[in-house]
Amino acid sequence: MVLHSDLFRVNMAASIVSQTVARGLRGASAKHLFLDKFKCARVSSRRWLNLQEYQSKKLMQESGVTVQRFYVADNAPDALQAAKRLGAKEIVLKAQILAGGRGKGVFDSGLKGGVHLTKDPSAVGELANRMLGYSLTTKQTPKEGVKVKTVMVAEALDITRETYFAILMDRACNGPVMVGSPQGGMDIEEVADKTPELIFKEVIDIFEGVRDDQALRMAANLGFKGPLERQAADQIKRLYDLFLKVDATQVEVNPLGETPEGQVVCFDAKINFDDNAEFRQKAVFALDDMSESDPTETEAAKWDLKYIGLDGNIACFVNGAGLAMATCDIIDLHGGKPANFLDLGGGVKEKQVYEAFKLLTADPKVEAILVNIFGGIVNCAIIANGITKACRELELKVPLVVRLEGTNVQEAKRILSESGLPIVAANDLEDAAKKAVAAIAKK
Repeated sequence: MVLHSDLFRVNMAASIVSQTVARGLRGASAKHLFLDKFKCARVSSRRWLNLQEYQSKKLMQESGVTVQRFYVADNAPDALQAAKRLGAKEIVLKAQILAGGRGKGVFDSGLKGGVHLTKDPSAVGELANRMLGYSLTTKQTPKEGVKVKTVMVAEALDITRETYFAILMDRACNGPVMVGSPQGGMDIEEVADKTPELIFKEVIDIFEGVRDDQALRMAANLGFKGPLERQAADQIKRLYDLFLKVDATQVEVNPLGETPEGQVVCFDAKINFDDNAEFRQKAVFALDDMSESDPTETEAAKWDLKYIGLDGNIACFVNGAGLAMATCDIIDLHGGKPANFLDLGGGVKEKQVYEAFKLLTADPKVEAILVNIFGGIVNCAIIANGITKACRELELKVPLVVRLEGTNVQEAKRILSESGLPIVAANDLEDAAKKAVAAIAKK
């Protein structure tokens, strides 16, 4: 699991970690491929910025990348007019939600499939009418589905051949890498596993960019021939320009295909962004539609808190993702169940502590709170002041167990002990977990 672009490389007890990962990656994941000469490894990452398909296509258009002609509509009459304006032989209508498996999804209107092909523009209005305002359920959505607010009306193009192409950041190469395969339109991990010889990699010099010979070599490896080879190489260079322009960590095109008319087209794309570049990518990050996100996670993000709700009753309030995972696991080890995964991060302020407590206490499942802080760059006294303020102003009614270690810890312990609040002090993490579980057992 990854939160805010940091890779967790900690081996933890399976049950809680699996549950945390499953919740953390729901509806917001992408596959990063790190390839060497012989194998393909995969790391999944959480993305705070998640764009709709049409938004990614618009970014590609702006960089000169060839995509299908399309329009976006939020009502059936506009969808119908868009279909007529396209004047295409065939039209594809796609529900826009932040989840995969749309084609096999089901609407609560009774319509099956979030992706429909038609040669009759007049049918688009009726299809859109059964999509917009209704919830679409797929294998990646919550069981109640996600309400569809917009649809993309696009020109449907025939594909004579599909390839896979991606540009991503690879730690092993200290920079961006191109990855491609002539076997596109399918799970690239399966290709890498069964036919690794069909995976091609080109390391990009971050200062030099994609050279002509690299782009042409990749195009040839993807199987483009004749004039299409140069056309594909041009698309590859334009995709790299997009990669740099938007501070992407990955641009994945699957498929990068060719049409019977001899055109190279990017039919589908996923773009991952560097969250740390938000300050210079305000226009891109302004596209983020948080309406499909968990409301608590969205509120936590406003205060630079990383929160994932779980199914237990002991709230975990920690600083550091690895510490959060360890806390969840040791609670589970002693017979308890974590109610959440909340990471305060490094530069903590009292206001953040207060807002974190508001989030935790708003969850009706929470029957106890376990605070586990290791103060490295964090001043424990700031945490202690935030805790006491939150306890008083929020009139905390559930048991609170606190374990503090590190910077200014003695001052922090003094603040807590002199507060007069019913705070249970713990000597170490195991002691904290035992006391939190015991506190619930006494209720």
